[in-house]
Amino acid sequence: MHLLLNVVFFKVGWVSSVVGGANEMPWLGPLAVFVAVMLHLWASHRPSSEFALILVCGLIGAAFDSVLVSLGWVGYASGIFSEGFAPYWIITMWMLLGTTLNRSMRWLRGKPVLAAVIGLISGPMAYLAGAKIGGIQFIEQNAALLALGIGWAVVLPILVNLATRLDGVEPDAAAAAAA
Repeated sequence: MHLLLNVVFFKVGWVSSVVGGANEMPWLGPLAVFVAVMLHLWASHRPSSEFALILVCGLIGAAFDSVLVSLGWVGYASGIFSEGFAPYWIITMWMLLGTTLNRSMRWLRGKPVLAAVIGLISGPMAYLAGAKIGGIQFIEQNAALLALGIGWAVVLPILVNLATRLDGVEPDAAAAAAA
């Protein structure tokens, strides 16, 4: 999959998720994410490695956002399975992030400090944008933004490192990473 297509699919999935979540159509984002993930896996040399990375991103995202919800710092307009847990559409957004780690964000490899700085800034900015659209509500905005910044500064370098180990995009990339 071409780098530009990866970015476009990510943006379409992100907007579909937040707009759908804000407008009582929480299924819209996961549908767009499903298409993006299937195309990503189809274009990968080792789809099982990429799928594992995507699942790990979803699990980390589910835990991270559920903590914010359970602390009462954020709330979501729709798509919630159970009280205290993140909505399914934001979990699939984390899975969508997994499709970028070995493609459009590949350049972050070996740059953990830069990945941390990008996470520190872009994580809270993305949630602020989601709040402007109406998909997320900040109940305790300062606490939430602080947690988002710190959380993303920690999580993004970890995910970039994990993506290096689970690289299914490039031929023989996993073997080279293990050496």
